[in-house]
Amino acid sequence: MKRYKKSDLIIPVSIVLNLGIINGVLYFLTPETYLNPFNILYYTISWLLITYFLNYYPKDRKERFMTKFHKMIQLFVIYGLAYFALFGLIGRNFTSLYYQLLVFLLICVCLMWYRIIFFWTIRKYRMVGGNSVNVIVIGRDGNLKKIRKEFDDPELGYRYKGFFDDQESKSPTYLGKIVDCFGYILQNEIDEIYCVASKFNHQQLENLIDFADNNLIRFKIILDNKEIYSRAMSIESYGNVPVLNLRKVPLDTEFARIIKRTFDIIFSSLVIVCILSWLTPLLYILIKLESPGDLFFKQKRHGFKRRPFWCYKFRSMTASTDAHSKMASKNDMRITRIGKILRKTSLDELPQFINVLLGDMSVVGPRPHMALHTQDYETSVDKYLVRHFVKPGITGLAQVRGYRGEILKKADILNRVRLDIFYVEKWTFALDLRIIVKTVFNAVLGEEKAY
Repeated sequence: MKRYKKSDLIIPVSIVLNLGIINGVLYFLTPETYLNPFNILYYTISWLLITYFLNYYPKDRKERFMTKFHKMIQLFVIYGLAYFALFGLIGRNFTSLYYQLLVFLLICVCLMWYRIIFFWTIRKYRMVGGNSVNVIVIGRDGNLKKIRKEFDDPELGYRYKGFFDDQESKSPTYLGKIVDCFGYILQNEIDEIYCVASKFNHQQLENLIDFADNNLIRFKIILDNKEIYSRAMSIESYGNVPVLNLRKVPLDTEFARIIKRTFDIIFSSLVIVCILSWLTPLLYILIKLESPGDLFFKQKRHGFKRRPFWCYKFRSMTASTDAHSKMASKNDMRITRIGKILRKTSLDELPQFINVLLGDMSVVGPRPHMALHTQDYETSVDKYLVRHFVKPGITGLAQVRGYRGEILKKADILNRVRLDIFYVEKWTFALDLRIIVKTVFNAVLGEEKAY
């Protein structure tokens, strides 16, 4: 019987080094506060408890630096509250608050750099053979090719030996019939077995699980190849029953919604007060001088959960009967002279910050389409309505990737929806910030499809 092979000390050493960084910075920069047994114990226990409940330390072999980036931010915020709460507990303020804030920020910077170095070191260590696991697959279906991409990544530390299947194959990784796998596993110190569930009945799976358990081997089941899975799926437990959730959206969590909504309120308020407050009366005069009509153009669009709302823009066209059914096109005769400037610089979209403040939209998200187009695309474009799992945005991932404005061919809407779904499934606050920066950059330089 062999022992399951892995680097058991990686996480304990990481915890010790993190505590060493915290206590080291405090010892050298705030010795009068630090040199107290209660304070040392407080800082240490606070860190251990917070990281434990946040599940901060990496446990998944596929985890990378950005995987739990949001948890690192949460950790710094919560630990910061605990850090400054100490002064209330002891009833003294040994140094100025400004100095303590700088000390805490230095701790955060050092811990972040440690995390960067940690993942870089782990990656290099695995590439030379350390922290590796030997794996085989029993059974073969279409999913094997997909998980092979993970196995073949040297940074993850998998050492893929091959697969067993009763259907013979000429593949160089074919190891033989399923009945031959048991001897091979014991002779070659296999650490993990991946089993294709569709190849076995209940009793056969039970036998394989018993064999793995009795030899201290990790046993993992590859679900049937139904081609129904998505990037956003997750396993949820209801008692002892595992349930596959095919559409877990990051913005479903309360913390994520609070972060995004708080940012939306602050950002939209700043734009309304600092820009719209003086730009609106100026544009009112310019728009009215060129063509009769209202300052704002409003159009019914579909938002979160397909709920309709009125989307506002500065009017950039002359009044027409097809305004709610026809998108703007290149050299569109309906666009006014001031409208061309507004659309080229995306200034016509600024009133939508009112929509953001009202809660109908977000600063970043899938762009809302006019109601008529939504009714068309939801039946003609696969998974189109997935983009409505989150609030629509003034700007979005699809827009900064070049898929904005007029839809000239089917590929335009397909690529737009593909990027919108990616955003829904992979949302992070950092992604929102990158999209905003890219949007401002594009607006300054000008975009080809901004007409």
